[in-house]
Amino acid sequence: MDIINTIGRRKTSVARVYLQNGKGSIVVNDKDLKEYFPSEILQTIVKQPIMIVDVDGTYDIKVNVDGGGPAGQAEATRLAISRALVEIDEEFKPALKKEGFMTRDSRMVERKKYGRRKARRRFQFSKR
Repeated sequence: MDIINTIGRRKTSVARVYLQNGKGSIVVNDKDLKEYFPSEILQTIVKQPIMIVDVDGTYDIKVNVDGGGPAGQAEATRLAISRALVEIDEEFKPALKKEGFMTRDSRMVERKKYGRRKARRRFQFSKR
């Protein structure tokens, strides 16, 4: 099996995943998963597709992730891993799709408008 290359996006994060046969190591930006995502919740988010299709310890995963914050990066990585697993075996797709891991979450931050403090928040109104 060759190296499988997929991409995942979430908010402003972009994750590029390289998946190949191995012992189950996950390396994110040249660091171990536990070192890059110290939060247990974010580690779980990244590992969710692997656990659902029950291939833990079968593939080595190398991730290059860029942009956004930790949560967006973790979810972008989850999408990329899901896509890579489906590329390996189409049988995984229904289970991953049922959990919502095959869908790109299209929600983005609304832009700030002029004359406002934020996207919708107005400056405090003063009657006098």
